[in-house]
Amino acid sequence: MRYLLAGGGTAGHVNPLLALAEAIRQDQPDANIYALGTAEGLEARLVPERGFELLTIEKVPFPRRPNAYALRFFAKFAKAVRVCRREIRDRKIDVVVGFGGYASAPAYLAAALEKVPLVIHEANALPGLANRFGARFAKGVAVAFKNTDLPNSVHTGMPLREEIIRVSAKANVAEARKHFGLAADAPTLLVTGGSLGALKINQILDSSIAVLEAAGIQVLHIVGGNSDLAPVKRKGYVRISYCDRMDLAILAADFAVSRAGASTVSEFSALGLPALYIPYAVGNGEQAKNIAEVLAAGGALTVADSVFSRDYIANQLVPLISNSKRLAAMAAAAKKCGNLDGTNRLLAMVKGVLPA
Repeated sequence: MRYLLAGGGTAGHVNPLLALAEAIRQDQPDANIYALGTAEGLEARLVPERGFELLTIEKVPFPRRPNAYALRFFAKFAKAVRVCRREIRDRKIDVVVGFGGYASAPAYLAAALEKVPLVIHEANALPGLANRFGARFAKGVAVAFKNTDLPNSVHTGMPLREEIIRVSAKANVAEARKHFGLAADAPTLLVTGGSLGALKINQILDSSIAVLEAAGIQVLHIVGGNSDLAPVKRKGYVRISYCDRMDLAILAADFAVSRAGASTVSEFSALGLPALYIPYAVGNGEQAKNIAEVLAAGGALTVADSVFSRDYIANQLVPLISNSKRLAAMAAAAKKCGNLDGTNRLLAMVKGVLPA
């Protein structure tokens, strides 16, 4: 079988794509698996690193307002569709699986025109434009969150990276902390702003290190690739730009502070990590919807970006992270909202639409 997996841009699109690609490779070692993305997205680095071939098209976002780009969009989009149709024909693709993002919509239309079955996975609780478009004619529509509104969708959960699933079985917290140079027995806070980082979170955390250290709380701070904060490694505080072992970072932590991207929320919940989520203040509000279930269950807290501050950390987070009984209750509630079989559920849906 020949698979074309379309999506990319951010970790929220790339991680589930890679999770499915690896599951297909394990299930069908002889399968031909291709990823479709752009040369600018996170997929340009991560897909080849995982041993998959990346096909690229021009980045063609849907226009959101009438302007000069909107006038050029249709010609650019038509060109991208032609490229996708050629790839589908030349590589004899049997099924297209889309994860949203800039590369997805042209692939969706190309699949329909070439009469190749299409399956869509929507990672966010609030669907993006590409997936709302493709869901109209897809053979299967999978969603990561129960509150996602897409027609004919099935809740499969989030396809998780194999290392997340593996680490859930081992659960050796001391070894995970040792990997980052952290103490085995101290309360541990993980801070991350996602793959690109979050300037506000980084700034507030950087100004609060003394407060956290004074309370005996050690910190693993992942600042993201766009941050100008230099790496630090000392007792009680480790700061890195990018983390290739997020499975160990999540396992090492007792609590997290983070944006509320779909992959982050799903991975934290699957491993039972309670968190303070600070939804991205710009955009369509998808991050606030991503955390609705885990908030209602008591497995997380949330605060507006404008409210998060050094005082908030001192007065709210320090007492919480120092309260092991409350953390344990939140961890159990978070874990009930997560699942570890989203990859297999999505794979079953994809196999169900394959030609006989």
